[in-house]
Order: sequence, then structure tokens, then C-alpha cells
Amino acid sequence: MPQNLGMGGIAVATNQIGLFSNINVINPASYGAIRLTTFDVGLYSNISTLSQTGSASQSNSNFRLSHLAFAVPVSKKSALSFGLLPYSERGYNYKQSINKFGGNASPADTNVTNYTYSGDGGLSKAYLGYGFGIGKNLLIGANVSYIFGNLKDISTTEIPGLYGTINSRIEESTSIGGLNYDYGVQYAIPVTDTKRITLGYSGSIGSKIGSQSSFIVSQYLNDANGNQQVAIDSVINKTDPKGKLVLPHMNRFGISFQSDGKFLVGADYSMGKWSDLSISGVNQGLQDSRTINVGGSYTPNINTIRNYLATVDYRLGAIYDETYMNINNTKVKRIAATVGLGLPLRPGNTSIYKINISAEVGKRGSLVNGLVKENYINLHLGFTLNDKWFTRYKFD
Repeated sequence: MPQNLGMGGIAVATNQIGLFSNINVINPASYGAIRLTTFDVGLYSNISTLSQTGSASQSNSNFRLSHLAFAVPVSKKSALSFGLLPYSERGYNYKQSINKFGGNASPADTNVTNYTYSGDGGLSKAYLGYGFGIGKNLLIGANVSYIFGNLKDISTTEIPGLYGTINSRIEESTSIGGLNYDYGVQYAIPVTDTKRITLGYSGSIGSKIGSQSSFIVSQYLNDANGNQQVAIDSVINKTDPKGKLVLPHMNRFGISFQSDGKFLVGADYSMGKWSDLSISGVNQGLQDSRTINVGGSYTPNINTIRNYLATVDYRLGAIYDETYMNINNTKVKRIAATVGLGLPLRPGNTSIYKINISAEVGKRGSLVNGLVKENYINLHLGFTLNDKWFTRYKFD
């Protein structure tokens, strides 16, 4: 959610932020702190630039709905939450041109071969979760989720300088669907009546979900304008038997210090067992990931009615991520800084509203050992509603 992303993504040890009931899917134990019916919807935009030594930089952007989540209190110390979230996404498109001159090719052969690589698709997560409190300080919760979607990777080989040359295309598609389970716990240590330290843990079970892949190798011609025509032949067209995708086991640890309605600071440490990831029994050769999130939020004066800017939540954070990718014996890392705002709107009779905005500016990868470096900006916009629903009124 944008309210957490603006603080560097800290979430394991957070529940209420700025006296608002918030839906924190990262740790379902936080649902136990929700006191009002909560609705949260958001948008996401990404702008990125890819660069590689010896190649021209490429830029792209996308825009989509990021999340839709609800939470409804069941009792004074428990709440039910459900919604739809992104789980992962795939989107890339780049081209590599190689001159055939040199090597074993004839010196007279000056034709250029273009290799293009693209991928799209993504996985979504529909979840249902429940969190409850035990005593004054302990929260426990769990989610059951259905992860589903399609992934596609395409690579082509073309020689544009030779009209009539038969080009090749390789397309691999994977359909995925299955259940996954998350769980969490939070424990609050009171410092004063309004200040507390919260310790949190959440994890994801390494579930096995269904997957099925298809593989097509085809040949085609380009027209005079360089556009692909209908395939003239399929060299290979096969669909693999249904298999299992083994998701990694995740462990997340967090700590936060909060003064109600004033400030919140915290840090998370997460580990992902991506080295166990396999599809249809084939290990994908990934490495374990490690992520550190730090950040906080500050509200100058949440109760003032004369100075709107004093009621705004100001958020700041940072992310250090050792991703699951290791290419050419080089770890792919991500470093980012985040900023955010929580903008309260005029409350209704029983409802309160807030617009949450966050931006993440960072880089992923490097230019050493032939790797690709990505500079990116992620923008998030969210709307949060807290309201009293299902209230039984009494008449005298």
C-alpha cells in the first residue's frame, strides 16, 4: 500500500498509521488492530530506463490498477480482510544487433542480425485473511490466497538486410494457478499510554501451485516495411504436462516505534528462499534474496483545524535489496529511496478519508560484466476510507 511504500516499505511491525485503520497484507496479524470498516484502492505507474555498455539506452513506462482491498471488523479485537493484489509482473522488450563481419563469417558478409527479446504478463493474488487480538498486546493472523496468471517470453532472430530471409520466433507461455498461505504475529510493548514498540514476524509457506507450459518455434517472413507476417511454418509446437511450481519460503522480521498520531519509525528484514524455486521439478537456478527496509512517518499536529499542512503525514524511507538474480557471477542488487504523503480529506458524519501518495526512486543491476542497469521511478496513488458500517441504532 502507498502508506507503507512511502516509508521504505516497512510493514511487518505496523498496523495503524496516523490513527487510521490500514490494510497491511504483508502481516495479516495487523487486521486485529482494525476498528473501522476499511476500503483501500490504488493506482501504480512505472517509468524506467535500461542501459548496457555498448548499447543505446531504452525507456518505457506503464500504468495500471495496483490493488483493491477491504477489511471489516468482526469483533472489537478482530477483522476480516479480502481483496486483489499484484503478486509479480513481467514486462520487457529489448533488441541486440550483431554485425556478422568477423569470426567465421565471410568478410564480405556485412549483414546485421537482430535479436529481440520480450516478455509480458504477470501473476495476481486474490486473498482472504483474518486477524485477531489476544489480551492487550498480541495480534495473530493468516491469509489464504489464490495466485493466478499467465507469463509469456518471446525471442526472435531476423536479418533485415536480406529481403525474403526466413526469420525465426520462439514463444514460451506458462499458465499458473494455486493456493498459497501467509501468517503473522505482532507484539506491542507499551512505553507510555501513547507510545509503544512493536515487534513483528510474518512468513509465507513454500506452497506448490499448478503450472503448465507451452513451447512454439515458428518461422516467418517480414513484409517490405519490416513487419512480421503470418507464420509460414511451426517447427515445434508442444504443450508440457501439468506440473507444479514450488514457491519460495519467505521470512520477514520487523520492529517499529510509534507515538500515536505523531510519528512512526521502523525497519524490516526479509529473506526469501528462492534457491528452492522449481517449475515442473526443474530448479530455476536462483539465489536467496535479502531485503532491508527502513523508514518513518511524521505528522506535525493531527488535531489542528487551522493548519492543514500540520495534519499531513510526511513519509521517508530507503530500501536495500539483494535480489534472487545472479548473472555472470554478479549479484543483482536494488537500492532505492522513497517519499510519501498522507493527505486527509474532510471527514463525514461517521467516515474519514485519506489520499496516500508515494514515490520510489532507485536503480537495479549494474554495468559490470555485461549486465543491464535499470534506473526507475515507481509512483503510487491510493485512497483509504474508514467508516462505521453495520451499526445498530437505538431509539428511545
